[in-house]
Amino acid sequence: MRWRDAIALARRSVGRRGGRAVLTVLAVALGTALLSSLLIASNAARERVLDQVSAGGPLAGIKVDAAAASATALDTDNPRPGPPRLIDDDALTRIVALPHVASVVPVVATPMAILAPVGTRASGRDDGPIFDSVVGVDLAHIADVPVSLLDGRLPALGSTTEVVATLDYLHRIGVDKANAQSVIGTDLTLGAPRPFSFENEHRIRARWTRVQIVGVVSQEASNGLLVAPIAVTQSARQWTLAGGDSDLLGPNPSPYTALFVVARGLDHVTDVRAEINAVGYSTSAPETLITQVQRYLHVVELVLAGIGLIGLSIAALGISNAMLAAIRERRREIGVLKAVGATDRDVRRVFLVEAATLGFAGGVIGAAAGFALALVLASVVNGYLSSQGLQTVDLKFPMVLLALVVAGATLLALVAGVLPAIRAARLPARQAISDE
Repeated sequence: MRWRDAIALARRSVGRRGGRAVLTVLAVALGTALLSSLLIASNAARERVLDQVSAGGPLAGIKVDAAAASATALDTDNPRPGPPRLIDDDALTRIVALPHVASVVPVVATPMAILAPVGTRASGRDDGPIFDSVVGVDLAHIADVPVSLLDGRLPALGSTTEVVATLDYLHRIGVDKANAQSVIGTDLTLGAPRPFSFENEHRIRARWTRVQIVGVVSQEASNGLLVAPIAVTQSARQWTLAGGDSDLLGPNPSPYTALFVVARGLDHVTDVRAEINAVGYSTSAPETLITQVQRYLHVVELVLAGIGLIGLSIAALGISNAMLAAIRERRREIGVLKAVGATDRDVRRVFLVEAATLGFAGGVIGAAAGFALALVLASVVNGYLSSQGLQTVDLKFPMVLLALVVAGATLLALVAGVLPAIRAARLPARQAISDE
């Protein structure tokens, strides 16, 4: 018997018992839908949390802070504590040249007087200037810095009049995160301070510029109420230093407040940190936390996959039960096949093809239903995330994952059909024909 004949017999058998075949396919589809939707959801969660770890990004980033560097810098020619080591262009060049470094992004934070329009703060709060820092980053490499857009947009490349507010700014003016959109479009006046002496008195004057808030972010680049293009903070910092008194910027101010060094993947974070420390700078990185998160996510994936496999296994038992019942109903057919020359192997082939057909059909339907269910769940979850001011989950079509689920359902159906196929093949032809 050729494979084409076995497929034709299996298809004819499924067609004659349409009701039972439909129920069996639905059982497989339900199990497959459960498994595929859980896997898609867990995979989307993993990508949302760790999508930038494997290829670098903020989660694989290492922060070199100016204050920490000055406090722990070492003289490479002398193991004793040496002079404070500034984070300047030379440091930037040396760190960029280190192995396993994907990119280095400088951060410049500078003190500013922030003056919001009268009445924009919560009731009962002072409408005077807010004295705090503004964080400047290179917007062309914003993806490599831990800055997450919550609402609105980021400043346009090349702009010097657009900034984004941080959650600290919202807290300072008394606005809830849920109402973050209310600050978008607000015009602010920023004052870069410069100390000077007048009649033996120390005073401060400011250079004022106007900017507009175009978005709200959550950020860990440096302490500050606003995030602006780095050109804005560099210009303000130079204006402050031009006064001849750098006390406003702390002792021994560095040209850069911090550097964000992005390693070429999580596996290289520890090595890059060691290399930067050897150069003489203190570092911090979240690789320990990320490793723990990865482990927890892996455990969640195993649990969800286990739940889905249980459902699929129940469907496989349904296939096995349906085919065992079909053997009793088709004893005469089996006897006729053997009487005309079909071997035990041919009979097994027919039943295995039938089982694989049911599994494949159920797998395809279940995979499609699982993806649709995952889309519904993603819509509900994204609605909640948006209400909390968090970034939403981008659910992509996991072609490879769905193909594996369909293949798994087909294979499981084949395994479930082995015992019935063996029993059918061992049935003697004379007994099968004579049984009523």
